Amino acid sequence: MGFKGRHIDRSVILLCVRWYLAYSLSLRNLEEMMAERGISVDHATAHRWVVQYAPELLQRFNLPKRGVSRRWNVDETYIKVRGRWMYLYRAIDSNGDTVEFWLSKRRNLAVAKCFLRKALNLSSDTADQLRNRSQPDLKPIRIRQSAYLNNRIEQDHRAIKRRIRPMLGFKSTKSARVILGGIEMFHLMRKQQAKYACTHQPALAEQFEWLAA
Repeated sequence: MGFKGRHIDRSVILLCVRWYLAYSLSLRNLEEMMAERGISVDHATAHRWVVQYAPELLQRFNLPKRGVSRRWNVDETYIKVRGRWMYLYRAIDSNGDTVEFWLSKRRNLAVAKCFLRKALNLSSDTADQLRNRSQPDLKPIRIRQSAYLNNRIEQDHRAIKRRIRPMLGFKSTKSARVILGGIEMFHLMRKQQAKYACTHQPALAEQFEWLAA
């Protein structure tokens, strides 16, 4: 990760990024917490750090991410961006692990298909099974609509919404996508979805240190 030319130490920048994405803090809270430690960090500067480094951290996380099961729950939830509602599409598997997420301005069939295509592309094992129609044991896809079945993913939505609430809405679609990606990344870490977390279940801070190294 590039920190050349920064006047603030790398460890402080990464700490701000981790705290903001992982916990229910506003940028003003973060500014005050740094000031208590004798470090002057403007809230706008902290926001720029998050927007700059969150995409690279997510990209690094996705490389060693372990696979998901073949049974998914898919749903969308509402996110406010610049005073307007947008739609965060999310999918989790039968174990509660996150499959994929995607923020969209629209809620229609075309967007749902794009989201599922993206999720399948990232879940290579499932995608390969669906493409290989010659397999005799391949089961057809079944789509089930049930309020009871949706309870699991609605509970999962709440973890994301709790983190977003102190932010009081996003100022642009671009920053919303970046920050939501970072929030989802920490949600994945808590679920121990990185391959390096499967054995001894490291703490959140430890996982982040490995990721940012």
